[in-house]
Amino acid sequence: MNDKLQIFLEYKVKDDCTEQYEALMKEILPALKNYEATDVDWYEAADQKNLYVEMFQLPTMSHYHGMKKMRCTLEHQLFSKLDSVVVGGIEKVHCWAFIQRKTE
Repeated sequence: MNDKLQIFLEYKVKDDCTEQYEALMKEILPALKNYEATDVDWYEAADQKNLYVEMFQLPTMSHYHGMKKMRCTLEHQLFSKLDSVVVGGIEKVHCWAFIQRKTE
């Protein structure tokens, strides 16, 4: 597969942790590039308070599986810091990979 994968992470941040979360994201977003993530974007839902989405591309399914493990478990020193700010903890960080489909 030569197409990059579009990765989506979605989670809800605790009401009283927004400032702490946003400070963490100043470290987390740049760190994604260390794992070959490109086109990194970060969004807050317009109609659902404290619901956030991260989107980026990864080159392979192996990268995706590794990233999912780092982002959704307590194994990674930086990424696991989200555990204290996400509603339900780090295990409630939802992570999906998509392949773009084209009609021709």
